[in-house]
Amino acid sequence: MTDPRRFIGVDLGDKRTGLALGDSVTRLASPASLVETPIDERDGDALLDALDDAIGELVDRGDATLVIGLPLNMDGTEGARAKLTRAFAQRLSDRTGRPIEMHDERRTSLQADERLARTGLTHKQKKLRRDAIAASAMLQAFLDALPREPAGDAFGDIDDFGPSGPSAPDRPANDW
Repeated sequence: MTDPRRFIGVDLGDKRTGLALGDSVTRLASPASLVETPIDERDGDALLDALDDAIGELVDRGDATLVIGLPLNMDGTEGARAKLTRAFAQRLSDRTGRPIEMHDERRTSLQADERLARTGLTHKQKKLRRDAIAASAMLQAFLDALPREPAGDAFGDIDDFGPSGPSAPDRPANDW
C-alpha cells in the first residue's frame, strides 16, 4: 500500500486565490479557504507570503503536495497565462518547500458558478466562495485521475480474509 498523501489545490487569480484540501485515501476535495491578495502586489511576493501562511494553517506545516490549476487554452495548448502560472507555481514551491503538480483548470470557474447558482447567496457572498470552489473542482479532477491501487492492497491480501476475518487453517479463505 502506498502512503496516504495530502493535497492542496490552488486556483490562482488576479485578485483572489482559492484553496482546497484533498487526500489520496478518500479521494475527495473540499473548498478550504480564500486568499484575497492581488497577484501583482509587491511583484507577487505579497501573495507568496499570504499563501505560505494559509497553506501552513491548513496542514499544520505537515507534508502536502500543491496542485496548481493550469489555465490551458480551450484547445489544450499553453498560452502566456499558463507560462506565468508555471513560473509562479515554481516560486510558491521554492517558498513553501512543497512539491507541486500542475493540473488543467479549464471550466472549473464555470463548475463553481453552477454550484453557486441556486444557493440563495448574494453576488458578494458567491464571489467570496467561487475561487475556493473552483480550486476544489480542479483538485477533485486531479484526485480522480490518480492511479487506483489494486483491490485488497489497502487492507492486505484480500484472500487472507473470509466472512468473519482471517481464514482458519481448516477452511478456504473465499468460502462465501
